[in-house]
Amino acid sequence: MSHEPRFVFFSPPLTVSPADTQVRPPPSRTRNSNSVQAQPQASSTGKFQAQPQPHSQASTSQPVGLPASPKKSKAPVPQPIVAKGDWTKDLVQLAKTAELKKHALTLQIHTAHILSAHASLDEKGRALEDVREQRNRLDSERKRLIDCLAQINEDRNTADLLEASLERERTQLRSKINTLSAGEYAVAKEEVDRLRRDLGQEPLPSLQETLDGKGNGYLEERRTAAASTPGDGNGTKKRKRTNTTLMDQMSRHRWWRNDHGDAHGRTRYP
Repeated sequence: MSHEPRFVFFSPPLTVSPADTQVRPPPSRTRNSNSVQAQPQASSTGKFQAQPQPHSQASTSQPVGLPASPKKSKAPVPQPIVAKGDWTKDLVQLAKTAELKKHALTLQIHTAHILSAHASLDEKGRALEDVREQRNRLDSERKRLIDCLAQINEDRNTADLLEASLERERTQLRSKINTLSAGEYAVAKEEVDRLRRDLGQEPLPSLQETLDGKGNGYLEERRTAAASTPGDGNGTKKRKRTNTTLMDQMSRHRWWRNDHGDAHGRTRYP
C-alpha cells in the first residue's frame, strides 16, 4: 500500500471593509455580466485571489430577458394583545366573583341542611304532641282508675266491717238459740208435750223439724219469686237485686257504724 502525499492549500480569511456593510445600489446589468464572466477566468487560472464580492442583491438579480420571479408572501405576524382599560381592577373583580360563587354554593348547602333539619324538627314536634296527648289521656284514665280503686278499697273495707259485724251477730244469735233451746224452750216443750199427752193429743214437732219446714218454705218462696220475675235465663235481674240489697245493707251498716262504732268499738264520723 503506497502512501501518496496530500497537499492542503490554505486560503487566508477575507477581510470585510466597513464599506461593505453599507447598502449599495444595485450595479448595472453590464457590470453584473462582466463579473459573471470574470469568475470563470479566475477559476481557470488556478490562483486563489480575493475577488471583491458584489452585494447579495446584485447576485440575486435576474438576467436580462428572463421573467421576474414572484415574491413570496410573508405570513402575518400575530400582534400582541393589548389590555384596554384598568385591567388590574377587572382582575380583582373576577377574583371576587369567583369567591362569591364559592361562598354562595356553601351557603346553599348549609341552607338545604337547615331546611332539612327544620322539617325533621317539625315532624318530631308533631310526634311529641301526639305522645303528650296520649300521655294526658293515660293520666286521666289512670286517675279515674285510681279513684275507682280507692272507692273499691273503701267499699271492700266497708264489706269487711259488715262481714265482721254480721258474723258477730250470727254468733250472738247462735249463742242465744243454744241458750234458749237448752233452757227455757226445753222446759216449756216438755211441759206442753206432757199436757198434750194427757189430753190425748200428739206431741208438737221437734225444733229441728220446725226449722226444716221453715227452710223449705223459704226456698219455695224464692223459686216462686224467681219464676214470676221477668228477665233472661241467666237471672241477671236477680243478681242485680241481690247486689242492690247488699249495697243497701252496706249503707245501713255504715249508718249504724257511725252511730254506734265499728267492729272494734271506735266511732267513725263522715
